[in-house]
Amino acid sequence: MSGSALDTYLEAIYVLHSEGEQVLSSRVADYLGVSRPTVSQTLQRLVGQGYVEVSDTRELVLTEEGRKRAEAIIRKHRLLERWLTDVLGLDWADAHVEAARLEGSISPLVESKLNEMLNHPATCPHGNVIPGNGHAVPKGVGLDEAPPNTPLEVIRIVEVAEEDLELLRFFHRTGLVPGETVQVNEPEPYAAGVTVTVRGQTLSLDPAVAHRVQVRPKPMRQTA
Repeated sequence: MSGSALDTYLEAIYVLHSEGEQVLSSRVADYLGVSRPTVSQTLQRLVGQGYVEVSDTRELVLTEEGRKRAEAIIRKHRLLERWLTDVLGLDWADAHVEAARLEGSISPLVESKLNEMLNHPATCPHGNVIPGNGHAVPKGVGLDEAPPNTPLEVIRIVEVAEEDLELLRFFHRTGLVPGETVQVNEPEPYAAGVTVTVRGQTLSLDPAVAHRVQVRPKPMRQTA
Protein backbone atom coordinates (compact mmCIF):
# COMPACT_ATOMS: atom_id res chain seq x y z
CA MET A 1 0.00 0.00 0.00
CA SER A 2 1.35 3.44 -0.96
CA GLY A 3 2.18 6.20 1.47
CA SER A 4 -0.68 8.30 0.11
CA ALA A 5 -3.15 5.51 0.95
CA LEU A 6 -1.80 5.31 4.49
CA ASP A 7 -2.11 9.08 4.76
CA THR A 8 -5.79 8.78 3.88
CA TYR A 9 -6.32 6.60 6.95
CA LEU A 10 -4.31 8.89 9.20
CA GLU A 11 -6.32 11.85 7.93
CA ALA A 12 -9.59 10.01 8.59
CA ILE A 13 -8.60 9.15 12.17
CA TYR A 14 -7.49 12.74 12.79
CA VAL A 15 -10.71 14.24 11.40
CA LEU A 16 -13.03 11.87 13.27
CA HIS A 17 -11.18 12.48 16.52
CA SER A 18 -11.22 16.26 16.03
CA GLU A 19 -15.00 16.11 15.60
CA GLY A 20 -15.35 14.34 18.94
CA GLU A 21 -16.27 10.94 17.56
CA GLN A 22 -15.22 7.61 19.03
CA VAL A 23 -12.74 6.40 16.43
CA LEU A 24 -13.29 2.68 15.97
CA SER A 25 -12.16 0.71 12.93
CA SER A 26 -15.79 0.27 11.87
CA ARG A 27 -16.29 4.05 11.86
CA VAL A 28 -13.16 4.54 9.75
CA ALA A 29 -14.50 1.96 7.28
CA ASP A 30 -17.82 3.80 7.03
CA TYR A 31 -16.12 7.18 6.67
CA LEU A 32 -13.80 6.02 3.89
CA GLY A 33 -16.35 3.76 2.20
CA VAL A 34 -14.14 0.67 2.34
CA SER A 35 -14.58 -2.82 3.77
CA ARG A 36 -13.78 -3.57 7.38
CA PRO A 37 -11.20 -6.27 6.49
CA THR A 38 -9.37 -3.69 4.36
CA VAL A 39 -9.34 -1.26 7.28
CA SER A 40 -8.03 -3.94 9.64
CA GLN A 41 -5.13 -4.76 7.33
CA THR A 42 -4.18 -1.11 6.91
CA LEU A 43 -4.43 -0.40 10.62
CA GLN A 44 -2.02 -3.24 11.31
CA ARG A 45 0.51 -1.47 9.10
CA LEU A 46 -0.08 1.88 10.80
CA VAL A 47 0.33 0.32 14.23
CA GLY A 48 3.47 -1.49 13.09
CA GLN A 49 4.97 1.75 11.75
CA GLY A 50 4.26 3.57 15.01
CA TYR A 51 1.58 5.96 13.75
CA VAL A 52 -1.45 4.51 15.53
CA GLU A 53 -2.16 2.84 18.86
CA VAL A 54 -5.25 0.85 19.85
CA SER A 55 -6.68 1.52 23.31
CA ASP A 56 -8.21 -1.02 25.67
CA THR A 57 -11.64 0.03 24.36
CA ARG A 58 -10.50 -0.61 20.74
CA GLU A 59 -10.40 3.09 19.98
CA LEU A 60 -7.78 4.24 17.47
CA VAL A 61 -5.38 6.89 18.74
CA LEU A 62 -2.72 8.69 16.73
CA THR A 63 0.76 8.69 18.20
CA GLU A 64 2.73 11.93 18.18
CA GLU A 65 4.33 10.90 14.88
CA GLY A 66 0.94 9.93 13.50
CA ARG A 67 -0.57 13.26 14.50
CA LYS A 68 2.29 15.21 12.90
CA ARG A 69 1.98 13.28 9.64
CA ALA A 70 -1.81 13.68 9.59
CA GLU A 71 -1.57 17.42 10.25
CA ALA A 72 1.00 17.82 7.48
CA ILE A 73 -1.28 16.27 4.85
CA ILE A 74 -4.38 18.06 6.16
CA ARG A 75 -2.51 21.36 6.01
CA LYS A 76 -1.69 20.78 2.33
CA HIS A 77 -5.26 19.71 1.58
CA ARG A 78 -6.86 22.76 3.17
CA LEU A 79 -4.38 25.19 1.61
CA LEU A 80 -5.08 23.65 -1.78
CA GLU A 81 -8.84 23.93 -1.24
CA ARG A 82 -8.40 27.60 -0.39
CA TRP A 83 -6.38 28.20 -3.57
CA LEU A 84 -8.71 26.17 -5.78
CA THR A 85 -11.79 28.07 -4.59
CA ASP A 86 -10.44 31.58 -4.03
CA VAL A 87 -8.07 31.78 -7.00
CA LEU A 88 -9.30 29.26 -9.57
CA GLY A 89 -13.00 29.61 -8.75
CA LEU A 90 -13.88 25.93 -8.25
CA ASP A 91 -16.91 25.03 -6.20
CA TRP A 92 -16.45 23.35 -2.83
CA ALA A 93 -16.99 19.80 -4.02
CA ASP A 94 -14.67 20.02 -7.03
CA ALA A 95 -12.02 21.75 -4.91
CA HIS A 96 -12.18 18.96 -2.32
CA VAL A 97 -11.70 16.28 -4.98
CA GLU A 98 -8.85 18.09 -6.72
CA ALA A 99 -7.10 18.89 -3.44
CA ALA A 100 -7.14 15.19 -2.55
CA ARG A 101 -5.44 14.45 -5.88
CA LEU A 102 -2.78 17.13 -5.46
CA GLU A 103 -1.98 17.02 -1.75
CA GLY A 104 0.53 14.19 -2.00
CA SER A 105 2.45 15.85 -4.82
CA ILE A 106 3.32 19.35 -3.65
CA SER A 107 6.74 19.95 -2.12
CA PRO A 108 7.40 21.85 1.12
CA LEU A 109 8.63 24.77 -1.01
CA VAL A 110 5.41 24.94 -3.02
CA GLU A 111 3.37 24.56 0.16
CA SER A 112 5.22 27.48 1.75
CA LYS A 113 4.80 29.70 -1.32
CA LEU A 114 1.12 28.78 -1.57
CA ASN A 115 0.58 29.71 2.06
CA GLU A 116 2.41 33.01 1.51
CA MET A 117 0.42 33.83 -1.63
CA LEU A 118 -2.85 33.19 0.23
CA ASN A 119 -1.69 35.43 3.11
CA HIS A 120 -1.51 32.62 5.67
CA PRO A 121 -5.24 31.79 5.73
CA ALA A 122 -6.86 30.73 8.99
CA THR A 123 -9.18 28.12 7.53
CA CYS A 124 -10.18 26.13 4.49
CA PRO A 125 -13.26 27.37 2.57
CA HIS A 126 -15.50 25.37 4.92
CA GLY A 127 -14.11 27.08 8.02
CA ASN A 128 -11.90 24.28 9.32
CA VAL A 129 -8.59 25.49 10.76
CA ILE A 130 -5.41 25.03 8.73
CA PRO A 131 -2.81 23.41 11.03
CA GLY A 132 0.38 25.39 11.49
CA ASN A 133 -1.00 28.87 10.83
CA GLY A 134 -1.54 29.70 14.49
CA HIS A 135 -5.33 29.77 14.68
CA ALA A 136 -7.60 28.08 17.21
CA VAL A 137 -10.64 26.00 16.28
CA PRO A 138 -13.72 28.24 16.64
CA LYS A 139 -16.34 27.06 19.12
CA GLY A 140 -19.93 26.70 18.03
CA VAL A 141 -22.98 24.47 18.00
CA GLY A 142 -24.87 22.75 15.23
CA LEU A 143 -27.90 24.48 13.71
CA ASP A 144 -30.03 21.73 15.26
CA GLU A 145 -28.93 22.92 18.72
CA ALA A 146 -28.97 26.68 18.11
CA PRO A 147 -31.58 28.99 19.70
CA PRO A 148 -34.44 30.15 17.43
CA ASN A 149 -35.10 33.72 16.32
CA THR A 150 -31.50 34.78 16.95
CA PRO A 151 -29.05 36.09 14.33
CA LEU A 152 -26.30 33.49 13.99
CA GLU A 153 -23.01 33.40 12.13
CA VAL A 154 -21.94 30.28 10.27
CA ILE A 155 -18.41 29.48 11.42
CA ARG A 156 -17.68 26.14 9.79
CA ILE A 157 -18.96 22.99 8.14
CA VAL A 158 -17.86 19.95 10.12
CA GLU A 159 -15.07 18.12 8.35
CA VAL A 160 -16.89 14.79 8.08
CA ALA A 161 -19.42 16.48 5.77
CA GLU A 162 -16.73 16.84 3.10
CA GLU A 163 -17.07 13.20 2.11
CA ASP A 164 -20.62 13.92 0.85
CA LEU A 165 -19.93 15.97 -2.27
CA GLU A 166 -23.58 16.71 -3.03
CA LEU A 167 -24.04 17.99 0.52
CA LEU A 168 -21.03 20.29 0.05
CA ARG A 169 -22.59 21.63 -3.15
CA PHE A 170 -25.90 22.16 -1.34
CA PHE A 171 -24.27 24.16 1.46
CA HIS A 172 -22.27 26.25 -1.02
CA ARG A 173 -25.24 26.88 -3.32
CA THR A 174 -27.71 27.86 -0.58
CA GLY A 175 -25.34 30.15 1.31
CA LEU A 176 -24.70 28.02 4.37
CA VAL A 177 -21.07 29.11 4.29
CA PRO A 178 -18.67 30.58 6.88
CA GLY A 179 -19.37 34.24 7.61
CA GLU A 180 -22.98 34.11 6.43
CA THR A 181 -25.85 35.14 8.72
CA VAL A 182 -28.52 32.52 9.37
CA GLN A 183 -31.50 32.26 11.69
CA VAL A 184 -33.25 29.19 13.05
CA ASN A 185 -37.01 29.62 12.90
CA GLU A 186 -39.37 28.71 15.72
CA PRO A 187 -40.26 25.03 15.25
CA GLU A 188 -43.77 24.24 14.11
CA PRO A 189 -45.78 21.67 16.07
CA TYR A 190 -45.06 18.14 14.82
CA ALA A 191 -42.38 19.39 12.41
CA ALA A 192 -39.54 16.91 11.93
CA GLY A 193 -36.87 19.14 10.41
CA VAL A 194 -34.92 22.27 11.31
CA THR A 195 -36.19 25.33 9.44
CA VAL A 196 -33.70 28.12 8.83
CA THR A 197 -33.60 31.39 6.94
CA VAL A 198 -30.46 32.35 5.01
CA ARG A 199 -30.04 34.91 2.21
CA GLY A 200 -33.78 35.55 2.23
CA GLN A 201 -34.72 31.93 1.59
CA THR A 202 -36.22 29.39 3.96
CA LEU A 203 -34.75 25.89 4.08
CA SER A 204 -35.99 22.80 5.89
CA LEU A 205 -33.03 20.68 6.94
CA ASP A 206 -32.78 17.16 8.25
CA PRO A 207 -31.47 17.42 11.84
CA ALA A 208 -28.37 15.39 10.92
CA VAL A 209 -27.63 17.83 8.08
CA ALA A 210 -28.31 20.85 10.29
CA HIS A 211 -25.84 19.51 12.85
CA ARG A 212 -23.04 19.69 10.29
CA VAL A 213 -23.39 23.48 10.10
CA GLN A 214 -21.66 25.00 13.13
CA VAL A 215 -22.80 28.46 14.22
CA ARG A 216 -22.36 30.99 17.00
CA PRO A 217 -24.28 34.15 18.00
CA LYS A 218 -23.58 36.91 15.52
CA PRO A 219 -21.28 39.53 17.06
CA MET A 220 -22.93 42.87 17.79
CA ARG A 221 -21.69 45.75 15.67
CA GLN A 222 -19.66 48.31 17.55
CA THR A 223 -21.10 51.82 17.37
CA ALA A 224 -18.95 54.93 17.45
